[in-house]
Amino acid sequence: MPLAVYILGLSVFALGTSEFMLSGLLPAIADDMNVSIPRAGLLISAFAIGMVVGAPLLAVATLRLPRRTTLIALISVFGLGQVAGALAPNYALLFASRIVSALACAGFWAVGAAVAIAMVPVNARARAMAVMIGGLSIANVLGVPLGALLGDGLGWRSAFWAVGAASAIALVGVATLIPRIPVPAEKPQLKQELSIYRDRQVWLSIAITALAAGGVFCAFSYLAPLLTDTAGLSEGWVPGVLALFGFGALVGTTVGGRVADAHLFGVMLTGTAASTLFLIALAFLAHSAPAVIVLAFLLGTSAFYTAPALNARMFNVAGAAPTLAGATTTSAFNLGNAGGPWLGGLVISAGLGYAATAWAGAAMTAVAIALAAVSLRFQRQSASRVIAKFTAATSATSATSATASLTPTDAPSAVAAPQR
Repeated sequence: MPLAVYILGLSVFALGTSEFMLSGLLPAIADDMNVSIPRAGLLISAFAIGMVVGAPLLAVATLRLPRRTTLIALISVFGLGQVAGALAPNYALLFASRIVSALACAGFWAVGAAVAIAMVPVNARARAMAVMIGGLSIANVLGVPLGALLGDGLGWRSAFWAVGAASAIALVGVATLIPRIPVPAEKPQLKQELSIYRDRQVWLSIAITALAAGGVFCAFSYLAPLLTDTAGLSEGWVPGVLALFGFGALVGTTVGGRVADAHLFGVMLTGTAASTLFLIALAFLAHSAPAVIVLAFLLGTSAFYTAPALNARMFNVAGAAPTLAGATTTSAFNLGNAGGPWLGGLVISAGLGYAATAWAGAAMTAVAIALAAVSLRFQRQSASRVIAKFTAATSATSATSATASLTPTDAPSAVAAPQR
């Protein structure tokens, strides 16, 4: 793995901490901003929506710009967004700062993923993406729990200041250690990149990724109030359980990244099925503190086990447009990260309780499994058609070659021999 891929993974640590740390800060933000917890949860959805919109827009806008310069600009804007969030005097400005941060984060992900994929061979794509996703895993192991600890001890704004500082460190790393990537001799064409959206497999990949991610984050986004209000744990347990989810994510990313290149659909199907089972178990056992703690680890493992495969799958079906492929994957994940908390908020507002978010999440991941099976079936049909065409073409070529190589004594005479 090139050093630059690891630098991108370390930069993603700051991005991922900002994206997910609100899961441990929602009660404090809701209290300080005088809003309900479901409304505070919309800050998670706002970030995700910014990622959904920002990834393709910024990928297109920066298509012909130098990659390293683009990464430097985006991580700088992201850091400023964290500062704005820390200083926000009201909910509206905090909401706006999350969208600005998300736009920059989305662009960094899209460009960074394209850079990482470009630097490795095809059979190492899942591993390269696993390194970047590993930054998210470490964010969940360290960043999110530390954010919760800072929020508990120094107020939720201190977590935003900490992410701003981490962004400054990431900026230094990108500026000094990411190599200058030459501009391609043939500049990317927007029309060619957009052509990937005519492929049904691309749309299936988008839907599978969104549903698989959304199902898990439908429950995870409200894990803090579930732990305290439903499972009966004190607030001091929240950072530790969030860290456990992150440790599971790190384990899942490591294993999934090593296996996915050889067993792409196997990882997608088994990982999403495991998430479904764990969410159902969480719904049944939400009042049992030990069970919730164990299931937090297992959900982190299953969710991030599938992530390298989901990323690599998009690059496989949209290989003609690597920049938009990275952007599309980012948008797909964040469609889930937006839709999951939104659906979870609806469930809570309907009075069904925090445990019901796990049922809603399980429904989303179950649909993802069905769509993955459909995608696999289409791929097998496509492969069968290619093999059939190749076989037919080979047979025709062989027959032509055989006829052309016949000797005069082998070939039947087209003219009858003259009669004597």
